[in-house]
Amino acid sequence: MTASAAATTAKAPQTPQLDQARPETLGLSPARLQAMSDAFKREIDKGSIPGVTVLVSRRGHIGWFEALGRQAPGSDAPMRPDSLFRIFSMTKPIVSVGIMQLVEDGYLQLDDPLQKFIPEFENTSVGVVDNGKLDLVPLNRPITIQDLLRHTSGITYDHVGDGPIHRMYRESRVRSRKITNEEHARLIAELPLVCQPGAAWNYSRSTDILGRVIEVIAGKSLGAFLTERILAPLQMTETAFHTGAENKHRLAEAFPTDPWTGDPVALFNMLEKPVMESGGGGLVSTTMDYARFCQMLLSGGTLHGTRIIGRKTLQLMASNHLEPHIPPDNYILPPGHGFGLGLAVRTEPGISPFPGSVGQFYWSGIAGTFFWIDPAEDMFAVFMSQGPGQREYFRTLVRNLVYAAVE
Repeated sequence: MTASAAATTAKAPQTPQLDQARPETLGLSPARLQAMSDAFKREIDKGSIPGVTVLVSRRGHIGWFEALGRQAPGSDAPMRPDSLFRIFSMTKPIVSVGIMQLVEDGYLQLDDPLQKFIPEFENTSVGVVDNGKLDLVPLNRPITIQDLLRHTSGITYDHVGDGPIHRMYRESRVRSRKITNEEHARLIAELPLVCQPGAAWNYSRSTDILGRVIEVIAGKSLGAFLTERILAPLQMTETAFHTGAENKHRLAEAFPTDPWTGDPVALFNMLEKPVMESGGGGLVSTTMDYARFCQMLLSGGTLHGTRIIGRKTLQLMASNHLEPHIPPDNYILPPGHGFGLGLAVRTEPGISPFPGSVGQFYWSGIAGTFFWIDPAEDMFAVFMSQGPGQREYFRTLVRNLVYAAVE
């Protein structure tokens, strides 16, 4: 089958949670949305990506939902509206909502020290590189829950730098899916921080640590807590840390080698149940499941009468929490953006190289998934693909194309 033949379109079924309406009744241009569809079909024809799904909702109704291309390279199976994707860091907003639920329940506060829940972090040190030598110094202050939510904890990821601490991360077992969340947190506590807490914004494993905080407070696994408090109430029945063998025919897969660089692409097995339930990047989900989560966020914390989080709590999450002395890392956060509690936030109408509204918030996954909420336009969008090397290109492309359709 040719790429062109594979670029078929499948419309999403109606659901009790989110219904569909004609785009023009929602202030969306059908012609511009079709142009968006054509653009993604061209990318599929060029071999940039096996397939994608894209969903646009406005004023409480889905105006556009397509599944384009193939579900996996080397397969004739078309992409499906209910295809399953590794959403990686789109796990973070869900876990962050879980933490804020516990704040609302009175179990913790944002300025609580992390060591209150995970004592090993009391002895964490900070790494200072001087003339190529790594010196360890004590904390100026404890890491707080707010630091973890806004990525100012000093914890890092091994793939965001090549300093001595990043290399220590790579040499450790922190990437293993065969350790528990408790073991993972202990390993992180033993590694030096890249800076003092609150001194800089560093995208990191902070949300994995928040997942462990949830386990400590709730007395149950992260997956059990998320299912009980968020996923089941929102009827996100396809979202979990793995999926069953009966869904093997629905798994979206990436090219084995990057089509632009030729580098090998290795993603985790969605059918394998991990020991570690990664709060920072372990969930598997579908486009419609994540759309339910997005509609809840856009609706101020409720979905069709089910309240997940308070309106003012969500407002706090979707506000910029980076002080002037904590500039965002423009490698990950675009110009004109800050970061809230588990979510990036647009702070300027301009500066950024793509359209949007001040106050919109979003996040994405390293394998190619992406969502954003635009309260000013009463709109959200969910984009799903499995192509790590193309993620930045497609994030900008889908924003340009969706906003071109707003009338």
